[in-house]
Amino acid sequence: MTTAMGAALRRIQLGNALSAFGNGFTVPFLFVYVAQVRDLGASTAGMVLAVFAVAALAVLPFTGRVIDRRGPLPVALVGAVASAFGSMGLGLASDEASVIAAVALLGAGIAVIQPALATMIVWCSTTATRSRAFATQFFLNNLGLGVGGLLGGLLVDASDPSSFVRLFAIESVMFLVLGAAVATVRLPKVSKLDPASAVGKQAGGGWRAMLRNRAMVQLCVLGFVLFFACYGQFESGLAAFAVEVTRISPAMLGAALAANTAAIVLAQFVVLRLVEGRRRSRVIALTGLVWTVAWLVAGASGLVPGSQAVATGAIISAYALFGLGEAMLSPTVAPLVADLAPPTQVGQYNSGFALVKQLALAVGPAVGGLMAASGMYVAYIAMLVGCSLGISVLALRLGRRLTARQDNPLRTAPGAAVPAQRREPAERGSQAESTEPVTTAA
Repeated sequence: MTTAMGAALRRIQLGNALSAFGNGFTVPFLFVYVAQVRDLGASTAGMVLAVFAVAALAVLPFTGRVIDRRGPLPVALVGAVASAFGSMGLGLASDEASVIAAVALLGAGIAVIQPALATMIVWCSTTATRSRAFATQFFLNNLGLGVGGLLGGLLVDASDPSSFVRLFAIESVMFLVLGAAVATVRLPKVSKLDPASAVGKQAGGGWRAMLRNRAMVQLCVLGFVLFFACYGQFESGLAAFAVEVTRISPAMLGAALAANTAAIVLAQFVVLRLVEGRRRSRVIALTGLVWTVAWLVAGASGLVPGSQAVATGAIISAYALFGLGEAMLSPTVAPLVADLAPPTQVGQYNSGFALVKQLALAVGPAVGGLMAASGMYVAYIAMLVGCSLGISVLALRLGRRLTARQDNPLRTAPGAAVPAQRREPAERGSQAESTEPVTTAA
């Protein structure tokens, strides 16, 4: 990595961390703000959360093509400005129509920022440094959200609407800071990117070309299960199980969420050192096993007789285990998306994977919430244990389709050459076959 690329990456990471810090001021309080502070009711608050997700789903199918044609920088700037206006609009809104319009703008803005920033990180990193770059981004995101949420809780007053206006104003300013930070970044041209880890240049582009890449399709299926089984449950089924079955207090539920963030912040770079140089598919498979244990621990917390302290500790431990798994995923999944993409379609691949993530985050809470509302907690835990084991199976299957460089980029070095993995005939129409030997360390 050149000095210029390193400086650009640091600016991107700084802007991303500050925007996450701003998000932390408002994300934990959005439902309460709409339902109680603006007195619009729980149904409107639920609609606001749904509109946020729908707005993201509406713009993501088009975001990747724009990134690949125009570059990630203008897309990130548009997203930052849209998010700033949406956030400030939420703070000033007082009726249902204005709240929904503002949250739609905010949701769309944040949705396009994510693949744009991911593409910028790819452009400013190499195959060897990409895992660390994405792990750093994930670490800073969680640190920013945690600190922002803590400060937001100290500043907010449910009886004073102006205190919420201040929170949304802080978030709005942080989005503008993100825009200013990335605006100063000088990105390398796409033609200068290291193409060695990509599957090859494909004829055409867009969704059709990406869907012909079977490894990417398998990764998207895996990604859906990942986000459904973890992130999609935190604020719905798992929270309901903890309160209704384990009988922990809302304050202890907050402590469990804090344990999740703390596990990520404390373990991220330790985990990174342990997983660097190992096969990505096996690290993801191990994450599935860690989450299997987490769901079993969470389920067992509802069976502990007569000891509320032990049950509460079990739930907090489960949340911490989820955080450990998240720390294992951050240096593996996002870099793998980039390494599967041809150099001219990085934006499309990042946007496509972000769309899969958003779908899982929409479906996950809906399924978890319905099962919780029906009291199907045994079936709920069994379903998530099955999903977690499915993650391990899907990851190992994906590993058989990846090249050595895609699955383990840090172990490829000049040395004894081994033949590249054989492509199936069906893939040859969508991927250029590699004629270069794949090398690995002895």
